[in-house]
Amino acid sequence: MGITARGLGLLVAAVLLLGVGFRYAYPELTVLGAAAGVAVGYAVVTAAWRPRLAVERRPDPDRVARGEPAVMELAVRNTGRLRAANLVAEDRCGGEPVPVPLLRLRPGRDTRVRYPVPTQRRGVVPVGPLRVVRRDPLGLVALARSYGGTAPVWVHPRIHPLSAVPTGAGRSLDGRVDSVPHGSITFDALREYVVGDELRRVHWRTSARVGELMVRENVDTSLPRLVVVLDNRAAAHPARSAGVAESFEAACEAAASVVAAAVREDLPARLLLVAPAEVEPVGAAGPLDRLAAVELTGGGSEVLSAATSRLRQERLGDTLVFLTGPGAGEELGHVGALRGAYPSVVVGMFGAGAPTGAAATGLVVLEAADGAAFAAEWDGIRRW
Repeated sequence: MGITARGLGLLVAAVLLLGVGFRYAYPELTVLGAAAGVAVGYAVVTAAWRPRLAVERRPDPDRVARGEPAVMELAVRNTGRLRAANLVAEDRCGGEPVPVPLLRLRPGRDTRVRYPVPTQRRGVVPVGPLRVVRRDPLGLVALARSYGGTAPVWVHPRIHPLSAVPTGAGRSLDGRVDSVPHGSITFDALREYVVGDELRRVHWRTSARVGELMVRENVDTSLPRLVVVLDNRAAAHPARSAGVAESFEAACEAAASVVAAAVREDLPARLLLVAPAEVEPVGAAGPLDRLAAVELTGGGSEVLSAATSRLRQERLGDTLVFLTGPGAGEELGHVGALRGAYPSVVVGMFGAGAPTGAAATGLVVLEAADGAAFAAEWDGIRRW
């Protein structure tokens, strides 16, 4: 509860009038002081009344790509039975106030408001709670309360369509590693028939030649497995424009595009961060939500070295896509050391003002200004 400047002045006047009136026996001053005190007391009682409001909010939609429209629908219902609510209210949308009219909201009635949610920047936009201010008729006391919770709107990075799909690595029983476009059942060897084998797998020509039933031994060729690593170190993206690292935003768009292409082709893909978040974002459902919530963090070469060591030990896939900024141009040797563990290593370098140095020798480096340029260069890689 907060007392306004008018209420504070009236309260001070009430104390002074009562003090002077009683001290010097002026009944008129005493009456004026008592009236002022009663007015302040009435204001406190009036403002302390808590209206019964039910708040419902529904984002439409709750997940959008950067720049796409999103609307928040807010419904406020007066669940009280006796009094109409005459309040000043505002909703919070991304830290900005949004006025909500609640003038003479009768019992059982509701009011609805629709307003746009800002989606110009990637991120998680918190909307709510509703802030209701109750004032007395004289404007002496104001009491603010919050109603309802918050509803996040996930603003994903833009997705640029990729037509090229990486190849996988088919590992034969003899240790040979071949490139294959998609997972499939591939012939590997012949062996003698055993009870239980399907007759359709019998290789009749070989069986006739050797005099015994021989069956085909097949091997399940691996699906191409993508590992997308996003460099979220602030040191890798030093340039800022209006407080935003555009190279990091472009890297997020590239990561979203590669993951979306993998999902479209039913290929397994994992999204990893060089500097993992200590706490996963609440409510995140999938890699695009993680990309919406990811932020730049501290750390230098030691963080990148630890991340590449984990990647080398775990060998999570066949194609490694490393997305970084100009600040990591001299650190690509850590990424180059992963070529023995991953058949294909592609580096996306965003915002580089000069060609990548000798640290990238032997790597496929795509230097792009933004996500769209990265998509064009990605589709132009001949090894796909």
